[in-house]
Amino acid sequence: MTITRFAPSPTGYLHIGNFRAALMNYLMSHKLGGTFILRIDDTDAERSKEEYVEATKEDLRWLGITWDRIERQSHRLGHYDAAADRLREKGLLYECFETPTELDLKRKKQLNMGKPPVYDRAALALSDAEKGALREERGQGHWRFKLDHTRIEWADGILGNISIDASSLSDPVLIRGDGQYLYTLASVVDDVEMGITHVVRGSDHVTNTATQIQMMDALEGTVPTFAHHSLLTGPQGEGLSKRFGSLSLRDMRKEGIVPAALISLMARLGSSQPVELQTELDAVADGFEVSHFGSAPTKFDKQDLFPLTARYLQNLPLKAVAKSVLAAGVPEDYAKPFWMVVRDNITTLNDLSDWWTLCCEGAEPEISDEDREFVSQALALLPDGPFTGDSWGNWTQAVKEVTERKGKSLFMPLRKALTGKSHGPDMSALLPLLQVIKAKR
Repeated sequence: MTITRFAPSPTGYLHIGNFRAALMNYLMSHKLGGTFILRIDDTDAERSKEEYVEATKEDLRWLGITWDRIERQSHRLGHYDAAADRLREKGLLYECFETPTELDLKRKKQLNMGKPPVYDRAALALSDAEKGALREERGQGHWRFKLDHTRIEWADGILGNISIDASSLSDPVLIRGDGQYLYTLASVVDDVEMGITHVVRGSDHVTNTATQIQMMDALEGTVPTFAHHSLLTGPQGEGLSKRFGSLSLRDMRKEGIVPAALISLMARLGSSQPVELQTELDAVADGFEVSHFGSAPTKFDKQDLFPLTARYLQNLPLKAVAKSVLAAGVPEDYAKPFWMVVRDNITTLNDLSDWWTLCCEGAEPEISDEDREFVSQALALLPDGPFTGDSWGNWTQAVKEVTERKGKSLFMPLRKALTGKSHGPDMSALLPLLQVIKAKR
């Protein structure tokens, strides 16, 4: 069975970058009828917040992404204790005492000498007495995994065959001096014990993958199939950061972007397949192939989500949006005609209130000097309401006969006079909605 996972840290709101990884892992397992695990990486008790755990679950549910089970790494500390003990017994976990400042000086010295800035394993030469003295002076040390300095190779689902010389890597820190288990150890133990078969994540994790493969072998676990997708950049190629609040899913939802737009774009962005609006997750999953994605940095522009949102809304019946229509202030008896008129002229549901305000209060007329007299004549010919579907045609025909205007020079000034806009819904359908006010003459 295919088993995938999404392992967010609950230190902030779900961001477009980590959502991409969540979606890919979900689609892979969903397509093959496998298991998708939501695994909360909350071993950092100080930075992890329960509000972000709940926010992540809320965002995923909003998108229609469900999980087969949820795991909390903070509930699995005993498993990490046992794994650490096994690695110590094998001589693969050793205690170090360098301060951050000392490590930084070592890195700078190595770089000045033209050497790779990797940890020099000085701690392996410490005697028990020296370790004891350092503990008294500095407290408990941090623990590193001792890499086997061979080549680490795997067939990546996106990048192809990867080969990394382990001697070019620092032995990774697995346990901090305060006893906190870091991402690398917790992730490896969980992947092994949960039987994860496939891991899709960003290409910034390639080096992590190399060290994790050795750790999985040391723990006698099965190594998943890894695939590293390209990193997202901004529209101009600039880097993205989860600190950019506008790129959180929560903020996008507030802006009116719909789940179908997000999923349709992110399921294809960076792949050889064109972006197509899909309204069903099953259809998205059926067409998903991780091998179709490339390694080049992928530009993400939030603005691309708005046309997809607009296209999605255009096909919705009133029932699907009734709550939003009524919330915009539209009376129930006007809801259906209002929605049918404006749905092709909104980008998000947030635009509904502006259109209803136009219907209720009118708009500031946009009339050029050359059209002012014409508009005045035309408005004098506008009959009292209520208006029907024929009112626009009858009125413009009467205006045409009196003024001898036709075509764009006839219709555009009248549209601008009534709506203040040069484009919008079919005026034959919109005019009956304007009967709720007294037409401005």
